[in-house]
Formats: sequence, C-alpha cells, structure tokens
Amino acid sequence: MSTLPIDQIKGEKLNGEQRSYLEGFFSGLQNRGIAFGDVMANPAAQPGKPDLSSLIAEERIKHELHGLDSYPRLLEHAAANKAPDKEDLFRFKWHGLFFLTPNKEAFMARLRIPGGQLKTFQLREIARVADELTSGYVQITTRANFQIRLIESKDAPEVVRRIQSVGLHTRGAGADNIRNLTANPTAGVDSHELIDTPPLCHQLGQMILNDRSFYDLPRKFNIAFDGGGLVGTVEDTNDIGLRAVRVMKEETDIKPGIYFRVALGGATGHKTFARDLGVLVKPDEVLKVTSAIVRVYMANGNRGDRKKARLKHLLETWTLDQYLAETEKLLGYQLLRAPLDAAGKSPLEEGRALPAVPHSHIGVFRQKQSGLNYVGVALPVGQITPKQMLRLADLADNYGSGEVRLTVWQNLIILNVPDSMVETLKKALVKMGMHWQQSNLRSGIIACTGNSYCKFAGSNTKGHALELADYLDKRFNLDQPINIHLTGCPNSCAQHYMGDIGLLGAKVKVAGESVEGYHVFVGGGFGKNQAVGRQVFQGVSFESLKPTLEKMLNGYLKHRQPGEGFQTFTNRHELGALQEIFSNEA
Repeated sequence: MSTLPIDQIKGEKLNGEQRSYLEGFFSGLQNRGIAFGDVMANPAAQPGKPDLSSLIAEERIKHELHGLDSYPRLLEHAAANKAPDKEDLFRFKWHGLFFLTPNKEAFMARLRIPGGQLKTFQLREIARVADELTSGYVQITTRANFQIRLIESKDAPEVVRRIQSVGLHTRGAGADNIRNLTANPTAGVDSHELIDTPPLCHQLGQMILNDRSFYDLPRKFNIAFDGGGLVGTVEDTNDIGLRAVRVMKEETDIKPGIYFRVALGGATGHKTFARDLGVLVKPDEVLKVTSAIVRVYMANGNRGDRKKARLKHLLETWTLDQYLAETEKLLGYQLLRAPLDAAGKSPLEEGRALPAVPHSHIGVFRQKQSGLNYVGVALPVGQITPKQMLRLADLADNYGSGEVRLTVWQNLIILNVPDSMVETLKKALVKMGMHWQQSNLRSGIIACTGNSYCKFAGSNTKGHALELADYLDKRFNLDQPINIHLTGCPNSCAQHYMGDIGLLGAKVKVAGESVEGYHVFVGGGFGKNQAVGRQVFQGVSFESLKPTLEKMLNGYLKHRQPGEGFQTFTNRHELGALQEIFSNEA
C-alpha cells in the first residue's frame, strides 16, 4: 500500500474514495519520475489551531472559545450544579453572569436595560425571578441597571431565560463588552431636554445585540447619551459621551439645529473625564459615528496589558485628531468640525443654564405634558427588595403610565402621574417605607456593592453608607446639597473621584489589627463642575470616619462664604489648609 504525503483535507481524514483517487494520482506522477519524498509540507497549509501562546490569558480564552459560545457549558454546569473553573468564570460574563467566589459560591446576574427604561410587567418578572431563584438581594447600579445576586449554578440558565422572556437581556453585561447604555431617565417628559435620546439608545442597543463583532473588545466600554434634561447621565465619565447641544448660528456646512457633541476616554476610576472630539454630529448620524468610534478602539486598543486596555489608555498614545482621522476612514466622510474654545464653549451654540435643582433625581417635578408629573423615588444606596419592586409596579400602574426609569444615581422615577394623584402617590410611598422628598445629605449618597458580594472591595460600602447617613443626618441640616460616594476598590464603580466627598475602601491598621476603612477625597464634580477629587486623609478606620466627616462638615459650615457649596469651598483651599480646617476639634 502506498504512503500518501497527506492524510487529511481541511482537518478531515481522507475517506476511501479520496484515498483511492490520490493514490492513483501520485502513482502516476512517480511513474513519470516526479517524487515527493523530500518535499516538506507547507506549514501554512497545515490544518490545526493557531499558536495562542503569545496571548495574555483573557485573549487566549476568548480565542479558544468565544464567551457567547459558552452557553452549552453553562447548561452542563447547571445540570451538575457545579461552580465554573477560572476560564469559564470569565466566559460566563458574556451571559451577564458573575461568579462571586471567594465571597459567595453563587452567581450575580447583571441585566441590560437600555436607558434604564422598564415597563411594569418587566419589573414584576425581575422581582419574581429575584424572589424565586435568588437570595432576593437586588441593586440598582450606577449604570441605571439591575443586579440580582446569589444564583445557584443550577438556576443560572433559567434566570437568563426568564429575563429574556420579557424583552430584556443579560448578554454582554460584563467582561470585554459594551456595558448598559444610559440615557436621561426623564427623556420625553422633561421640559428642559433638547432631544429625546432613548430611541437612539434602544437602536444602538439592538445594533450591539445583533452584531457579534461587538462582543470582543480589548476591555469594558461605556456609552451614555445626554439629551439636555434636568436629570443628567454624567456622560463625561464614559468612554463615549454624547451630549446634545443647540446650534444657533450658521457657519459653512453647519446649519442651526440640534446636534451631539462627542467626548472620548472618560474613566473616573482612572481620574480621567472624557475629552471633546471637536465635532458636531447630526442625530441621524450618531449611531453610525458611535459604531465607527467603537470599531477603531476594537482594532487598536491594547490587548496585551489589561491595565492599559481602556480607551483612555489608547488616547494617552494617540491624539484626538488621530483618533478622529481613523474614525473618518471607517465612515468614508469627514465630520463637521466645531472645536471648543479654551473655556470649553462654542460660539455657535446656545448657552444653556439649567435650573439649580438639588439632586434632581429625587422629588416631584412638572412634566412638559400639561397636568402630569414625574416622581423621583429615593432608594438608599440602590437597595430594593422583590416585595418593594412589586409594590412599585402597582403604584406605577395605578398612579402613572405603567413605566419606571432607573437612574445612574441608584434610584428610580415614576412617570406621568396626574396632578390629582400626586399626593396619594406620596402617601403610598411613605407607607411602604420609601421617600419622595429630596434630602441635601441622603439623596447624594452613592455606594458600590462592597465586600459583602465583591471580592475586590476592601470595605462594606453599602452598610457603611447607611450608617454614615444616619449619623450625619442627626447632626446636620444642610442648606446645600452634597454628594458622598463610597467605593470599595480602585475600580471605582461608585466613582469616588467625582463626589464632593469620595471614600475609597481600604484595609487600615488599628492597634496592630486590620480593620475596614477609607481614604478620603474632596472636591470632585461632573458636568459644568467637572473636577477630580483630591485626597485629604489616608487610611481612616470606619469608626473614626464618622467623627472625621462630622468635623469636615462643621469646618465647611464654619469657614465657607455665604451660600457656598462644598465643592467650591474645598477647591479654593490648599490641601494643607483643608486638613487643618477639617481636623479642628472646635
């Protein structure tokens, strides 16, 4: 029997007919004096897997089996009710499932809720899923989203299925994907808005869901739309921030009307706000432009170092003009140039000043529709129970239009409440243990998950936030709003750098023992008050933090100018002076 120089085609073993044909073919060549014995096989033509040895672990895992293709493994794990290994733990994040080891031997599911918009039937099903298949612990996140926790492996596929059954998703809610898209929670009802952004948000969400290529980014990616409403989206903290503006003056190809300004590279955990790209984008082009911006990042982001993989890091080596040029190559046309001046203003645009409403996500506000109101409901640090969710769905049906909106401030809003029903809704909220009244202290407290459920956190942020709120509320009646952000680790899910007071969790030594504590930052802000907080104290134990914040607020109230806000006060003092003011026992 002759020996063939090949034994497979495209990875498949030769069948009898193929072998017989090739044996005859090569035998004929040999009879003509043509031999192949000394010819080496072409390595490039050999079937087999590519060499992945040079890739970092996460990129290798994605190449070996894409996260979206890991669902059969999820089913296998569910059948055996077993925990995933390290590689599948990473892959399952593509299905919005995060295994909480070593804190808990169970999953957390993060949803995709574009614009934070929910119908009451969706809210009810999420509540039932949380009640029947999890611990019942639900959080509203700083991306206007829900997280539900402590899902056993055996129940994970059913959680995903039931979430999808009501038109929501978990796909791509974690790992190297575009996270939940945010938009103004009062879009469509806010008299101050320039454009209704949720339609764009939902269209982009569908583009992402239906294009597999968007599920292989170098790292996580955030996108926010801001249509100019009273309740903002902190779009300048996102990788792409799209902010609506009104152009009043005509110039060359720019006509009066509503456009979006584009800002890139926000990542406040890395002390960076998004920077304006210097262009104006028409609303009917914004999805195409956003897609191109993402694809430039996909092609050029750092895939060799996870710590330098965000868009922010690419923009440390590229200029904005370079990034814009690459974006325009994909688009095939040039965008409208409209750079901002040194003060961050454009001579073409309307100068807008929204009303100075403290914590505009809480309280009762008139809608642009006559006789209707929206009501911002306070949820302490975003925690909510299934029972409360079901009751809120009833209230939204009975007194509103059957819709709620989640906000990036970890609370929710009920829309379209008639004037005649406002007082009844207020009483119903108070009766169920919730609040509708804005508090200059409590309404501005934000906290990440903390070490109860997150392995990265150094402190119990949510528990500590509630204790601090109670402690300070008994001692102060502030006449100016203040934002206090508690985050458990440098990933800064609660964006401590942009708080008036930012608290970063840390382990602190007290009498030789390691206890939970915080580094303390002051002076952060966003939007027109954009600023990165400065560290004023380091390594303060939580028990010492209570009197420390008390001294800080006392010092502020004693030394401020009339009507001066906390951020303005702290930013006009050097750190040494602040430390002296905040440490004064008197």
